[in-house]
Amino acid sequence: MQVVDVCQGYGPIVLAQPHGGTFLPKSVADRLNDNGKVLADTDWEINRLYSGLLQNATVVKSNVHRYVIDANRDPSGVSLYPGQNTTTLVPTTDFDGRSIWLDGQEPSVDEIENRRKLYHAPYHEALVKELDRVKARHGVALLYDCHSIRSRIPFLFDGILPDMNLGTNGGVTCAPEIQAIAHEFADSSPFSAVLNGRFRGGWTTRHYGHPSDGIHAIQMELAQSTYLSSQTPPWDYDNKKARRLRKWLKDMLEAIEDTVLELVQ
Repeated sequence: MQVVDVCQGYGPIVLAQPHGGTFLPKSVADRLNDNGKVLADTDWEINRLYSGLLQNATVVKSNVHRYVIDANRDPSGVSLYPGQNTTTLVPTTDFDGRSIWLDGQEPSVDEIENRRKLYHAPYHEALVKELDRVKARHGVALLYDCHSIRSRIPFLFDGILPDMNLGTNGGVTCAPEIQAIAHEFADSSPFSAVLNGRFRGGWTTRHYGHPSDGIHAIQMELAQSTYLSSQTPPWDYDNKKARRLRKWLKDMLEAIEDTVLELVQ
């Protein structure tokens, strides 16, 4: 099994997809409890949703499930959202706060470090390589972090999540022009949208988004209700819903791409 897949494009945008993979080594799968084996916290069908949306985009996707290690968490284990419920570098619970491991089978500190080297590091090495390549070609690069999540998770947030959740860590991770055009397209769509709400951008967005160095980053957290027929097993892809959403995502990504290139003209 290949840890990470890379599809190189020649535009300025890199689509990062850390949570669409479902691979579990046997040594991990055998230690998950019945709740953990459901893999409910997967970004179901996120790779399919974005497939072919933006011509010449580069795609970097992890094939490893987030229960092995979360590629969108700080490798040091520091929390993304201090004081709020969240999951850790190697989760001990699901998004509902329920245990995912058999009793006594949670990974040790040494095992977590080994998983970081085997699965977390290669994903980010691939991201760095592609961002550097794209920036060398265009003088600028934008990392667009693709995510999705169930629209109702009381453990993580109150009520129903907006359909489109844009995160730039309060405008820090990308140029104002990029944030503005992304928000404009999301806000004018038939979907509900919020900028820097509950999801302000994960570790990937915050770590790589340094506009002064020519690398911008933005996270899109989509409610899975926008493209799945059900947010419970078997999480089927809804072609009609997805076509509607893909139209807006395509228009948004193309507008972001134009804006990114204008920064270096």
